[in-house]
Amino acid sequence: MGRSQMGDQVKDDSGMQERVALVTGGARRIGEAIVRELHDDGYKVAIHCRDSVDDARVLAEELNEAYPGTAIVISGDLLDVESLQDLVDEVLNEWGQLDALVNNASSFYPTPLAEVAEPDWDDLTGSNLKAPLFLCQAAMDALAESGGAIVNIADAGWERPLARHPVYAAAKGGLVALTRSLARDLAPDVRVNAVAPGIILWPEHETPEAEVAERYISRIPMQRMGEPEDIASAVRFLLSEEASYVTGQVLNVDGGASVMR
Repeated sequence: MGRSQMGDQVKDDSGMQERVALVTGGARRIGEAIVRELHDDGYKVAIHCRDSVDDARVLAEELNEAYPGTAIVISGDLLDVESLQDLVDEVLNEWGQLDALVNNASSFYPTPLAEVAEPDWDDLTGSNLKAPLFLCQAAMDALAESGGAIVNIADAGWERPLARHPVYAAAKGGLVALTRSLARDLAPDVRVNAVAPGIILWPEHETPEAEVAERYISRIPMQRMGEPEDIASAVRFLLSEEASYVTGQVLNVDGGASVMR
């Protein structure tokens, strides 16, 4: 989509005002792919990060080189609920609107029942469930004003949890329930859906041995891992006009693994 600067807003070649998206955990991995996909689709993007500030700035600089004034970096700890309204306000102060919220930021690690501790619970449910809830609360008025949409990044394993991950599974299962609940509560002004990735990227610093990786992949009907761009494309679709009658749904992007029961 072509863009041109018109006043203090960025508009496409047709003169239509473009859209604004906030993506949490948007500096790296799947979050980066989502940011790039939405930016390519004509969104101005607010790239949220906590620790990956340098990566977020490099990404924003690249996007702004292509289309000036279309990417910003906002940093903050999503577990600090009182600061979440500030994140939304920062986007509104920059561009005056918010059309899309993508709750992508996530913690992920095993918590065997015999070893799980309360800080693990606070971190995993905080990043995967509590933060999305309160960020949706902070953004709901702006999204309602724009007729916007929310996409939560769940996990295809919410129905078939990974062994030794009870807290993560509970948090992602809660996120699915939250998605469906908010879809009902925020309708008809705001649509709320979720994308549930399957095996897309191995956890950082935990790449499995070749035999283990092959065993996981052999259980996928498509016989391969997915790509971050697969998730990004699904997010773009759920935010688009093509999905204007879709809300409260969970789109599994898992190569068919979820049908292997």
